[in-house]
Amino acid sequence: MNNLLEGKQGIIFGVANERSYGWHIARALIDHGARCAFGVFPGEKMEARARLAIEALELREEWIHPCDCSKPGSLQATFEAYRRDHERLDFVIHSIAFADKEYLRPGNFIDTPRESFLTAMDVSVFSLVSMARHAREQMKAGGGGSILAMTYLGAQRAVPGYNAMGVAKAALESSVRYLAQDLGPDKIRVNSISGGPLRTLASAAIKGFRNMLNHDARRAPLQRNVEGGEVGGAAVYLVSDLSTAVTGETHFVDCGANFVGF
Repeated sequence: MNNLLEGKQGIIFGVANERSYGWHIARALIDHGARCAFGVFPGEKMEARARLAIEALELREEWIHPCDCSKPGSLQATFEAYRRDHERLDFVIHSIAFADKEYLRPGNFIDTPRESFLTAMDVSVFSLVSMARHAREQMKAGGGGSILAMTYLGAQRAVPGYNAMGVAKAALESSVRYLAQDLGPDKIRVNSISGGPLRTLASAAIKGFRNMLNHDARRAPLQRNVEGGEVGGAAVYLVSDLSTAVTGETHFVDCGANFVGF
């Protein structure tokens, strides 16, 4: 395995279990020589599950900090703790999102209440802006870096049942472009990966998710669904120096399903 990321250090938010995109990205980055730290959602059950998944990565040393980005000061505390223990910040992986599962059913986007809508935007979108702000100075001091967010085709197409999550992902992709513009002079790149549907803890909340899997597998030119490791490989590219001229982009890793009309 080529050590494309040898010497690079960064933090990953959103490892929930060994099926999550965050975990697959961590696996790939570590395999290419990166040193990964982790911000995990607090709470006995969620944090314990995340810690078990991180243990499965078999790191020489684990750096894990509880972080609830919806709570004021939580992200700041996490980045401050990271800076105390790490001399560099070369990458940040944003693999977190939330929407009230009660309103993730085909046909009921119109019923989404204001509070649920704003929570989805706060957790899924503003958290990226906040992470970029907290990461900026340490990244800039190290000569630049890469910020990477996870999105899905439901940001650009109306996918039944994706609802408020799709609207949030659309805002996330737009935020990627505006952050890329702001942070470009600091040699900080901001991109997103649009992965195909994957069986994860989050996807279980979407009614009709099996239909999404089946639909993509039928229409994708590669005639299958994406695997987590394939998204991890794309993340290696976007974090590495192979992509130093790539910023503000949404990179599709979905077996080609995104460009097929029928």
